[in-house]
Amino acid sequence: MIPRLVAHIGRLSVVVTMFFSFSVASAYAGAEIDGLTGTDFTFTAKADCVSGADGLSLFIWGFANGDGRAQYPGPTLILEEDIPVTIHLKNEISWPEPVPVSLVFPGQMDVTATGGDPGLLTREAPPDGTTVVTYTFTPTEPGTYHYHSGTRPDLQIEMGLVGAIIVRPTGFDPGSPRAYAHADSAYDHEYLFLLTEMDYNIHRLVEFGRMDEVDTTTFFPVYWFINGRNAPDTMLMAGIPWLPTQPYNCMPRMHPGEKLLMRIIGAGRDAHPFHPHGNNARIIAKDGRLLQSTPGAGADLAISDFTLASVPGQTIDAIFEWTGAALGWDIYGHAPGDDPEPNEYMPDHGKAFPVVLPGQQELTFGAAYSGSPFLGVFGDMGPGEGGLNANAGYFYMWHSHNEKEMVNNDIFPGGMMTMLIIEPPGVPIP
Repeated sequence: MIPRLVAHIGRLSVVVTMFFSFSVASAYAGAEIDGLTGTDFTFTAKADCVSGADGLSLFIWGFANGDGRAQYPGPTLILEEDIPVTIHLKNEISWPEPVPVSLVFPGQMDVTATGGDPGLLTREAPPDGTTVVTYTFTPTEPGTYHYHSGTRPDLQIEMGLVGAIIVRPTGFDPGSPRAYAHADSAYDHEYLFLLTEMDYNIHRLVEFGRMDEVDTTTFFPVYWFINGRNAPDTMLMAGIPWLPTQPYNCMPRMHPGEKLLMRIIGAGRDAHPFHPHGNNARIIAKDGRLLQSTPGAGADLAISDFTLASVPGQTIDAIFEWTGAALGWDIYGHAPGDDPEPNEYMPDHGKAFPVVLPGQQELTFGAAYSGSPFLGVFGDMGPGEGGLNANAGYFYMWHSHNEKEMVNNDIFPGGMMTMLIIEPPGVPIP
């Protein structure tokens, strides 16, 4: 399949032009995961709203960074192995009624909590806006984790009280990054995929103060999120002002031959099998532990798969690579005697493109088409066509393989979806 527009199959290919008509040409994501670093943090639980990509407003409860605005998901914490951490929690949720809130940290050992009131799982912050509950722990294992409210989690996670934790290994080197203390976890770029869903009816009942009618056993989601956004908003820049409570984006970018680390978190209550088009991904870790047979063996039990089976509460770390291997033609359009590109798949070097493209009058141009089937090459297109492919890259759709989750309240396309861009060599990726 030629990846010159969007590599996809079946009926999804017909929506490429419509999908990208919502996007912004310059709104590409960065390659670093946005989050808070340090050892001392203050969260405040608050009520607010988020925007669905169809324009609907959804009432939420969210964690704010300090006295800031609530956000969905909560602030991503980027921590260091064996360095103690303190998190202070206050609670200002008083609508539609005062509710206590707490924090639990799956995968973290020996968490202590002080202050506040006793709860079912841990100490809870009452909704007075002043009482502080302090949680402390020392992350002893690097990896990908999450946190959430431990107070009525069936409702409070649904309402938005959830977030991500990344623990860097001891001696982490940003110039040569590894997710774990082994070369098998080395990567060039990393991206977070925190997967959640929302039942609009629950949020509407809570917003209207009809708490006695909320029944989470009849849960039926109609919105699906990556890092707190639905497609196509996933592909906008992080921190854009018109999504003030949804600061995180998700649009992975890489060059051929590089390693892209996918940090996937099943943060909701449904399974979300996540499918990266373009190649299999190599699952190297689950729940913050390398898939290794013995300590120090590395990811010798790693699994290569085309769909990453994210289940509720689980985290997955996977390495994705792409070179254009075995496409059967030279993706750069080289002649046989031309110098190769970095990380080029050499068996296809100089091989001609296998078909003759129809004339422009026979083509329908996607908004992300560069006018050429070759990576890094622009070609002629009709007036007003294209425009969203700034560097003549290749676009691959990444999405939930539960395809009903690719909608925004039944409006297709949307939901749990984003795009991977294979950028030409030399294009900077922040």
